[in-house]
Amino acid sequence: MNNMNTFSGRKFNPMQIDLENICTEDIAHALSLLCRGGGHLKRFYSVGQHSLNCMKEAKARGLSERVQLACLLHDASEAYIADIIRPVKQYLSNYVQIESMIMSYIWEKYELEDLTDNEHNQWKQIDDDMLAYELKYLMNGESDRDIPILYSVPDISEKKWEIVQNDFIEALNELKIT
Repeated sequence: MNNMNTFSGRKFNPMQIDLENICTEDIAHALSLLCRGGGHLKRFYSVGQHSLNCMKEAKARGLSERVQLACLLHDASEAYIADIIRPVKQYLSNYVQIESMIMSYIWEKYELEDLTDNEHNQWKQIDDDMLAYELKYLMNGESDRDIPILYSVPDISEKKWEIVQNDFIEALNELKIT
């Protein structure tokens, strides 16, 4: 069986993607339930909440709505193939290829397939900056970590998944995306 069942009831084959099966509700739902850091945090903090914080940081930096949307969606492939922590991911070249392939379809679905190198660098920098912040405040043994200057105040409070899911969908809708 090559298909997975998604929250919306779709059948999704991560190796043979149909753009029609990429669904905002599925992404928002899955990311709101997926814990960052492999679950090794002081409290539950979802990939969805991280993505919202990245989007808000892009907005606070005055970056385009396209970059804000890229920040919101940059981990969307994890809705379909889960997350692998960075220290391990670098050794899983096949995973990285699959993740990249899924992201290319997600970029296309949300009309971001033509992001420039500069726009990709902008969302990646925000992702790295947010990671440093999250490590400092959410991971034991990281309280001395230096963090970059952020233009927003990330919300790292523990939130119910339903709130994160709804905030994610609302944010995406506010960016005027189909």
